[in-house]
Amino acid sequence: MATNITITKPLRADNAIDNDSGVATRRRPVARKLPGWLWFVALWCFGVGSAMSLGFAFKLLMNATLFAVR
Repeated sequence: MATNITITKPLRADNAIDNDSGVATRRRPVARKLPGWLWFVALWCFGVGSAMSLGFAFKLLMNATLFAVR
């Protein structure tokens, strides 16, 4: 069984949606994805920053208690 697909109106190069008058009325949103290496760098920086912040907070709390190690 074959399916016939008919395209009645060609898509424009700038992704605009045309009405019957041929005037562009609105644009479709463009989804942009970050590359994998950028996600890796961002998550690595977040992890290092979180670990350093946690270590600094632990040091401050240890110095504020009676069990401070000097």
